[in-house]
Amino acid sequence: MAARPRSISLLTVGMLLCAGLVSTGGVANAAGEWSPKPSYTSTDKGDGTYSVPLLRADVPDISVERVPAAENKEHRDIYYMISTTMHLSPGAPIMKSYDLVNWQIVNYVFNRADIGDAFSLRNGQTSYGQGQWASSLRYHDGKFYVVFNTNNLGGAYIYRTGDVENGKWERTPLGRGLHDPSLFFDVDGTAYIFYGSGGTSAVRLNSDLTAIAQDYPNIFTASNYAGRPFIGGLFEGAQFYYIDGYYYAVIITWPSGQGRQVVMFRSKELLGRYTSAGGVNTYEARGVLNSNGFAQGSLVPISRADGGTDWHGMFFRDTFPIGRIPALIPATWQDGWPTFGNNGVVPVDGVFGKPIKLSPQEEALERQKGVVASDDFANDAPHKAYMDEEWTIPAPPTYDESLIGVELLQNQGFESGTVSPWAAQFGATVSRDTTDPASGLAALKVSNRTLNGSGPNQYLNGKIQRGVTYAVSAKIKYSSGPSSIRFNLVADWGAGVQTMASGNVSAGQWATVSGQYTVPATANPDNFKFAVETPWANPQPPSSSVEYLIDDVSIIGQPVTTEYPAQEEIAPNGSRLDPVWEWNHAPDNRYWSLTDRDGWLRLTTGKVVTGQYIYTKLSNRAELAWFEEARNTLSQRTFGPRQSVETKMDISGMKNGDVAGLAAYNRGFSYVAVKRAGGQNTLGVVNRVQPFAVDLNQTTLENFVPGTTVSLGDATQVYVKADLDFTSPVGQLWTTFYYSLDGLEWTQLGNRVGPQTLDGSLAHFMGHRVGLFDYATQEKGGHVDFDYYLLSDTLTAQNKPLDTSALDAAIAYAGTLDKHYYPKDAWAAMQAALAGATAARAGDFGTQNQIDAPERALSYQLARLGTLKTDAPSLEVSVVADTRCVGEKVMVTVEVTNNEAVHVKASAESAYGARPFGSVPPGKQKPRSFPTNEASVAAGTVTVAVSATLNGEPVSASLTADYAARSCG
Repeated sequence: MAARPRSISLLTVGMLLCAGLVSTGGVANAAGEWSPKPSYTSTDKGDGTYSVPLLRADVPDISVERVPAAENKEHRDIYYMISTTMHLSPGAPIMKSYDLVNWQIVNYVFNRADIGDAFSLRNGQTSYGQGQWASSLRYHDGKFYVVFNTNNLGGAYIYRTGDVENGKWERTPLGRGLHDPSLFFDVDGTAYIFYGSGGTSAVRLNSDLTAIAQDYPNIFTASNYAGRPFIGGLFEGAQFYYIDGYYYAVIITWPSGQGRQVVMFRSKELLGRYTSAGGVNTYEARGVLNSNGFAQGSLVPISRADGGTDWHGMFFRDTFPIGRIPALIPATWQDGWPTFGNNGVVPVDGVFGKPIKLSPQEEALERQKGVVASDDFANDAPHKAYMDEEWTIPAPPTYDESLIGVELLQNQGFESGTVSPWAAQFGATVSRDTTDPASGLAALKVSNRTLNGSGPNQYLNGKIQRGVTYAVSAKIKYSSGPSSIRFNLVADWGAGVQTMASGNVSAGQWATVSGQYTVPATANPDNFKFAVETPWANPQPPSSSVEYLIDDVSIIGQPVTTEYPAQEEIAPNGSRLDPVWEWNHAPDNRYWSLTDRDGWLRLTTGKVVTGQYIYTKLSNRAELAWFEEARNTLSQRTFGPRQSVETKMDISGMKNGDVAGLAAYNRGFSYVAVKRAGGQNTLGVVNRVQPFAVDLNQTTLENFVPGTTVSLGDATQVYVKADLDFTSPVGQLWTTFYYSLDGLEWTQLGNRVGPQTLDGSLAHFMGHRVGLFDYATQEKGGHVDFDYYLLSDTLTAQNKPLDTSALDAAIAYAGTLDKHYYPKDAWAAMQAALAGATAARAGDFGTQNQIDAPERALSYQLARLGTLKTDAPSLEVSVVADTRCVGEKVMVTVEVTNNEAVHVKASAESAYGARPFGSVPPGKQKPRSFPTNEASVAAGTVTVAVSATLNGEPVSASLTADYAARSCG
């Protein structure tokens, strides 16, 4: 882990270890037997049982696939799971498990779902609550396939790869949306995608799975089962399986007055009414799980010892604000139907027996795996193919400057004596009115309205430009009707009405409706209609018939400040994050780094927040807070029931107006941050809770909570800690923040803040996350460095003494191991973790996080070693071979290096004879040469036999080294 406060050098640590003089750091806890706790997201109890839900973290819309032992290199069943990540980047995580209980992220399907504005927080566009949804993961004929839908990025996509853990994914757009898609390969290999909400439809793909070949709408719908008590709302998330001659579909439903539940459908015919006699629905239905809201997900095949297969369920449960958490639920099958849980009951925190048994060593390692982790930002994460994802960057457009900064509407004040070129739409009547203009001599009267869209319009064909932001405004007045009406200034180019600006107008007085709107790249400037509307509803609301006056209408293009994708923004920057991390939208790789400062994460402000971002998902176009607009917020999942996060910030590079810190966030958020103003740094807490306003004053929204502020004076570094409590009460998140200037003495910042709860609008629609952030309100270019991210499940408010017993036990156990029984790379990884743990233990501790993080890192490596231990020891001896010319003859050379602490005997044999090395001293090398008496030799191999005595036991090994072909003379 990263260096602790007042830590000592690793050289000193090594000396202390050898002398047995490691300091206790002021915390006296005797080391017991090494028996580490499971990871923060594991519910494995270590006794062959587990509790549900699993993972304690947000992993929704799961799809699970098994790769049988006979079809993988590990020769045992491997399970992979995929989940929804919406607006996060990288996205569509691939998680791996051997026991279906403990999971670890091993890959992502994509780095970016798109390079457009919406997935990159550019130009007022966002993908909050949209992006990638409900992936389906399938393995077929040696390839892995993923299908998911995007709500705002062009519909559904299919990805494929030959290597699910390390391979490059190939992306194919399917050209349309497919809600909650489920990929299914029929027994003859034909590929279908089932999808839908309220009913289940399908498409058949072509033979190479690159396009839709045929549609099968409404194979069965909720209405087909009217009156059945388990049928209701949602009716989506279908996943299909073929089991013992039947096709099964697993679907989530939500009957009125009940909880979410699982319904299964089965049929002998996959396409039901499309292939049945008389076109009747062939799918019979049964409610199979209605207990505590465990619902949408997968069936999971589990191999039995007798060669058969059991099928269990993996269904998630809404557990906000943590998120939607999956659960492995056993099933008992009878007459072709399952009963899940204990006779249909699945208690929250209920305990079940693990269905897959592993060796004790494998069990120990699996329990250490999870989907969150502490990090020292050492840039040592494995390289993955998704990090090198390639995109074609489009050339930025050019603009007609003569149309910028000028009024585009004609007769905008209605002073020309006519209404032209204004026209009426949807039955309205427009006429000049000189009785009550807002200014000048006349206004436009809009009457005879019957629909919300009834009103004036004017075409701006050839005047509007894509990518330009327009200031849009109008003065409006009405006399009778509702006390207040929201008016929308809209655009329509044939792809649906788009609101450019909106505002509330009170009866009886002139009011200005204004805003700014950036015309998207998808707009058609040659068919661009501007119009005025009131909100739609069914039936039409009273506002749809209100007469009104409008005056001084204006649309003016602003100087172009549009951001465009850049190669440097998207290209890899040499930094590799652990897969537990995801960015809040796609990052700008120019403004974050693990290499600018070794061992630190640097976040640099690449732009200034604008306050002009909105939730494009929400019909009311609610505005985003500055924190939500900020790009390059780096985040991990939260976990329950309690979580503590600590980080150390170097704030010396901040500029005036910068805000940087540690957040527990969703649409509602609580964070501790440093704000720099007037050259002074102030620390404080921000808390945003429901209800959420549509129109925001971003300047005041993120003001510090009174009683939480601290002036940091000349301090350039500050430690901050967030303690998250999801239990007091359940269903709410309350966070307590702390700070320190030395990492040892900590001070609470005010009272706990909250409550954070599920946002009913589902604007984000994911569990709360913990993020590191930095944004600018005045000028770009400032930066903040984060030294580490340390986790614990112990909160300061629990008043527990600092406990080093687990850390001490791990360090002590590591000291009992013999490196000769383990692979070199695994041993080296353990030694690195041991060095970090020992360095931490030699210093002082201020929080449990500083103890738990190095212990967890070391315990993981120790558990990994346990699965790799060999029956016989190995020798640390290396051999290299080469060829060189001696005159016109080739000489083969061999060198043995002894990395052991004892003498090693060695002898070499090649095609040109044998040569003894005798005894090679510790840490030394010995060469030997083989004259060939030939002018040219082919490539070959030298075999070296080595032997030594280790711990009183004889050890021997045979090593080989290749040499290259050579010609002399």
